[in-house]
Amino acid sequence: MGPRIESFIVAVDGPAGTGKSSATRRLADTLGLIHVDTGALYRCIAYQCAEQGLHSDFTEGAVPQIIGIARDAKLEFKRNPRKNPSNRVFANGKDITESIRTPEMSMMASRVSAIPEVRSALLDLQRNLGRSAPSILEGRDIGTVIFPDAQVKFFLTASIDERAKRRLAELEASGADTPSFEEIREQIRVRDQGDSTRATAPLRKAEDAIELNTSNLTLDEVVAKMASIIQKVME
Repeated sequence: MGPRIESFIVAVDGPAGTGKSSATRRLADTLGLIHVDTGALYRCIAYQCAEQGLHSDFTEGAVPQIIGIARDAKLEFKRNPRKNPSNRVFANGKDITESIRTPEMSMMASRVSAIPEVRSALLDLQRNLGRSAPSILEGRDIGTVIFPDAQVKFFLTASIDERAKRRLAELEASGADTPSFEEIREQIRVRDQGDSTRATAPLRKAEDAIELNTSNLTLDEVVAKMASIIQKVME
């Protein structure tokens, strides 16, 4: 007999640029799951920090302010089929979906997520969002910390060059100011190092996670592989 469907949770972890967000959104739509983008939550905190004058090079003295921002934040996801992406993220009632997808927000999100009190402030929110309905969550510590008992766990990987190429294409398509390939590659390398070596909830593959290298796979192929595994477990 399959798992109780009302508590069914899929955890998708892995570093930036492996296709987690795109695959998770597609899987949510295909399988009727709620999509909880946990990385976006940290980007929201980064955005609110920037709104208050803090930036990615913040000093240790700014940490108490950042913790306060995380504890006071009112974050939620809503679906809007008329917009792309349809999964929208709101901070204190304001739609900031596009605003949090900049290189600076990415770097700052990595730094604020390393603060234990920030992670603690968002932990219950992530769990409540995931348990509200059959859900698929993406991040860096979903299968190891947030939902270690998730019914299905994936860990997506890809070469750093492929990830930089994807990020460059994404930025060019958005019309944003575009750094060079080398700059993006270095940003990804630095973020990987920070995410995997932080003291609190570092990026790592859960022992029971299914690893999937997406370097030479199309999005459709990644989604098909993941959907097949999820559907077998749900049966």
